Amino acid sequence: MLTTLALSQESQVYTALESREAYSQPISPLSEDELRDFMQGRTLVRQSWIIGPALDSEIQGLGPLYNRNSCIACHAKNGRGFAPTNEHESMRAMLVRLSIPGKTLSGAPLPHPFYGDQLQEYGAPSVVAEGRASLSYSEHTVSLANGQNVSLRKPQLRFTELAYGPLPKNIQTSLRIAPAIYGMGLLQAIEEKTILTLAAQTKPGKIKGRPNWVWDEEAKKISLGRFGWKANVPSLRQQTASALSGDMGLSSSVFPHGNCAPKQRDCQQAAQTVAPEINASQLQQMTMYQLALAVPKQRQAGDAMVMRGKQVFERAMCAACHQPVLQTGDFPGLSALSHQQIAPYTDLLLHDMGPELADGRPDFQASGREWRTPPLWGIGLAQKVDEQVGFLHDGRARSLLEAILWHGGEAEASKEQVRTMPDEDRQALLRFLESL
Repeated sequence: MLTTLALSQESQVYTALESREAYSQPISPLSEDELRDFMQGRTLVRQSWIIGPALDSEIQGLGPLYNRNSCIACHAKNGRGFAPTNEHESMRAMLVRLSIPGKTLSGAPLPHPFYGDQLQEYGAPSVVAEGRASLSYSEHTVSLANGQNVSLRKPQLRFTELAYGPLPKNIQTSLRIAPAIYGMGLLQAIEEKTILTLAAQTKPGKIKGRPNWVWDEEAKKISLGRFGWKANVPSLRQQTASALSGDMGLSSSVFPHGNCAPKQRDCQQAAQTVAPEINASQLQQMTMYQLALAVPKQRQAGDAMVMRGKQVFERAMCAACHQPVLQTGDFPGLSALSHQQIAPYTDLLLHDMGPELADGRPDFQASGREWRTPPLWGIGLAQKVDEQVGFLHDGRARSLLEAILWHGGEAEASKEQVRTMPDEDRQALLRFLESL
């Protein structure tokens, strides 16, 4: 049986809110300074940045190349993004990673010399945008044991209006929707040894799980990865700075050189308004905002169907990767996160998810078939926060059942159990997930 999670009454890292603001609540207690930084960070995360030079120097610096002009444009209400429904819609809450075979000196994917490591769809007036990416879908059906057919869609990526010529045949691409950003502080506060212990544990069937070792840009060393779809980022601070640089072209002390590819001369020549464009206080405040975002508390945990679904979740070996109970360690950066028993439903490890979910793009030690186990906490409110939400790394799944039916590789046996189990058990499983 799954360990029963006994939440301390003193712990305020969870929120009982169930509205569209459920992902936007702060943990408590926060000191006066921490709360001030949280509120200022919220303002910055919601801020629409502008192309400089501008009268308001605090919010200038967008570009020269960018995908969106604010964090919240992709992380609506701090939730996850979604994929366009057809080739005529733009990618409003997702992006395309790019690389060519090989690695940088740090072990990161090797960027394309003209297009960099991320396709940028917009440019400042003096800088040509890199191009456009669009999605169409092929569909096939999967039959459940009760005879019901479930349609699954697989994205087909197409590039147009490429400013620097066609991409090579060996280009490596990866579609990524924006992940939810609540609860990130608690994941940061999990001790490294806890994650490595999970990796070393014997697991059922073909399930393995291994850490991704990645480059820490500030420490200048290899560190444990825990953020990003492939656990390719070591810290929330670096994740924040990376998104500011990659998605909006905003430089910081972590990434001071913007996002121009080596051979993009017009981008390289576009002068920065200030250097860095995100100052130390702003980066700290944006990081604090994400560190201190609370997680929605499980709802209807005592409901008979939810409890049955929890048992099904365990029998199908879902909990082998989606770990239901973890412990945070000592976290001096935000003491309220220290020594908390949490229910993230992730092990923060990489797992081979099979050929159907593979993107073919390695990322540090993650192969093209491996993905980090995404946390499930709060997932039951995803469609209430934003009805357009997608599931899985590329948003192809329109429902939790679709997401399960895409599982392969190490999760093939679990997927088959869900597909062939009695309908009552499958409905209970979905009801459990919706309670999280």
